[in-house]
Formats: sequence, C-alpha cells, structure tokens
Amino acid sequence: MLASKNRLKKKKEFNFIYKKGKAYYTKYLALYVVPTRAKDIKIGFSVSNKVGNSVIRHKIKRRLSEIIRVLLKDLPKKNYIFVAKLNSDLLNFYDLQREVKILLDKAKNEK
Repeated sequence: MLASKNRLKKKKEFNFIYKKGKAYYTKYLALYVVPTRAKDIKIGFSVSNKVGNSVIRHKIKRRLSEIIRVLLKDLPKKNYIFVAKLNSDLLNFYDLQREVKILLDKAKNEK
C-alpha cells in the first residue's frame, strides 16, 4: 500500500489533474500527469463502476498500488492518476504491470 503522503485523497486534487494534466492511454489504462512543486509525489487511482463489482474494482486498485509502490522511487516529480478502463479486470498482475510501465515510459519520453 502506498504511504499516506503519496496518495491523492481530495476530489479537488483529482479534478485539477484531470483538467490541467497531460493524458496517456493504452487499451486497458489511462494515465493523467501534471508537474508539481510539492515535496512528495502524489498518486491516485480511479476505477469505474463499469469495470465490475466492488471486489473487482478494489482488486485492481490494490494491484496498481503495489505496482506503483515498487516503482515510486524511480518516478519523476509529478502527480499521477491511473484510470482503469473497461476489461482491465481481465489482466493478471504481470500484464497490468506491463501496461503501467508502458504508460510511464510514454509520460517520461514526452516533455
């Protein structure tokens, strides 16, 4: 689980990133990124009701959280929101990890 200091919690924070952030997409995930001057990187996860029931949605959030927790020290100083798209529940942990890495590479390569 991500440390509390690294989590986006408020709707206002999410809305700011959605509005001002740059978006990157794969078939199963979307990533919104916005630069920050704050000391800590903040990360949020969003999974729509369309993806599945609450058990499935929380499983995806837990998996994403663990993937990011391991990668956190290598991330650029930005705020991130990962959005799980429809059928993302079909991915196993390693496929989801590959999708996250693809998105982060896309975000790193663009200025």
